[in-house]
Amino acid sequence: MNTDLDHLPANKRRELDRVIQILFEEFDDAHGNPTGARKLGRILKIILYGSYATGRWVHEPHTERGYRSDFDLLIIVNQKELTDRLEYWDKAEERINIETMILNRLRTPVNFIIHTLQEVNDGLAHGRYFFMDIARDGIALYQADDSELHKPKPKTPQQAYDMAKGYYDQWFGLAVSSRMTYQFCHKNKQFPDAAYNLQQAAERLYYCILLVFTFYTPYSHNLKFLRQQAERLSPRLVEAWPRDTRKLEARFLKLKDAYVKARHSDHFRMTEEEFAYLSERVEILGTIVNELCQEKLAELQAGLGTQP
Repeated sequence: MNTDLDHLPANKRRELDRVIQILFEEFDDAHGNPTGARKLGRILKIILYGSYATGRWVHEPHTERGYRSDFDLLIIVNQKELTDRLEYWDKAEERINIETMILNRLRTPVNFIIHTLQEVNDGLAHGRYFFMDIARDGIALYQADDSELHKPKPKTPQQAYDMAKGYYDQWFGLAVSSRMTYQFCHKNKQFPDAAYNLQQAAERLYYCILLVFTFYTPYSHNLKFLRQQAERLSPRLVEAWPRDTRKLEARFLKLKDAYVKARHSDHFRMTEEEFAYLSERVEILGTIVNELCQEKLAELQAGLGTQP
């Protein structure tokens, strides 16, 4: 696997070094003093993928869009248990967020996912674009050994179209259902349920576009994490959530928090102004997701005519 970072400025390479250091420190701390099979648990690879791997990153925090590309990292571990984000990686994520948003030691947001080597190789064997792109363009920042990922087995054009269409029908339909449930709950002043279902509508829209475009989604309920994943696919998705003021980003984060707090906190509230704004932005997100998915499906369908 490629290990060359010469296309990155020196400050970006230093930031990546710092991120890797934090990941290992917090993993070792979370791993504790294991016994038995857990004693052999370790990180096998850390791979940079996405815009910073391909050289197509965007850094425009002071523009109206306020968008900055993330460092996208795939952490490959040797045991399924170690992919538990809450158990093993929560503190690492917290430390990285503090260094990014409070201490300003990191100027680039960081987004990471964790999988076992078997999961990654299974994704390649099933022709999932997400893992195929990483195998092709990814840059190894750390490797416990020089073992290569398995050779990808791309789907036929018909298989690719059928899978993408199935994902679109399932997840866009579920997003519409959540949106309708939100409207019913809001109309009947069931505000906690309204907030929860509005969050579900946005979450399912992100699942939809990730699955249609890459045949992969991290099944996370963290809306900010899903937004980061999806916005790598098209800059049009950035338009759904303006980030030019803290107030607007705070509203998005309130929608993110609704997954847990709307159901479990007696103190969670959304104002009518917040409901109106967030409902409008989810509607815009849905329009963009639908348009992008229809374009992708048309592209895949056009490819059916080129089959041997």
